[in-house]
Amino acid sequence: MLSFMSAKIRLYVDHPLGEGQTVPLSREQAHYLFGVMRLGPGGQVLLFNGRDGEWRAEITGAGKREGAAQVLERTRPLQAPPDLWLLFAPIKKARTDFIVEKAAEMGAARILPVQTEFTNAERIRQDRLQAHAIEAAEQCGGTFVPPVAELQKLDAVLADWPAGRRLMFCDEAAAGQARTLSDVLAGEPWAVLIGPEGGFSPAERGRLLDLDFVHAVSLGPRILRADTAAVAALTLWQQALGDWR
Repeated sequence: MLSFMSAKIRLYVDHPLGEGQTVPLSREQAHYLFGVMRLGPGGQVLLFNGRDGEWRAEITGAGKREGAAQVLERTRPLQAPPDLWLLFAPIKKARTDFIVEKAAEMGAARILPVQTEFTNAERIRQDRLQAHAIEAAEQCGGTFVPPVAELQKLDAVLADWPAGRRLMFCDEAAAGQARTLSDVLAGEPWAVLIGPEGGFSPAERGRLLDLDFVHAVSLGPRILRADTAAVAALTLWQQALGDWR
């Protein structure tokens, strides 16, 4: 029998995982495993569902449109990320996909697209962005998949903000002038807010700075593109306050 080290393909499944269980494979997963990767009965994969950790499984059925795998043993427990949310204004399609993928890879616990006054996109495909988050978790070895919320107006999100959660406002209007992350108190839970390509409006910036739970920080002396800013902010937070220390 192959050892779990031989199972290099990882798949997210929306199904409970436990020793001896049979897990159905979707049409897309069957095509990938059997048509692209050329696996067949007896081949091994690693499965995770975002709740039960990662499990080694053996393929027991391989058809063109469906398949099945039997769960053998758990290889890793669930590794939940820090309680960190990412709020961002959607931009061009490919760059929005990039932000979601990198947020999932870098350990965001929840991803919330928000609509600001200068947001270019008026709608998103939540299901497509969620699929990108799943694919990122499959590729980076994660056992948790952050949920991607539907697009909401920033004002509505701020009005319903949960007590006790602080918001790291990446203020591009004060590049090199606002506090750095090292000036902010440690602890959880947190959220990071990245603005749109056109920045925040004066009214939005004023409202944010007036809120007690908002902490404006600088990402350096240069104004970053939105997708770059998201990666930079998550990196700095994880290094200073998260699970990279």
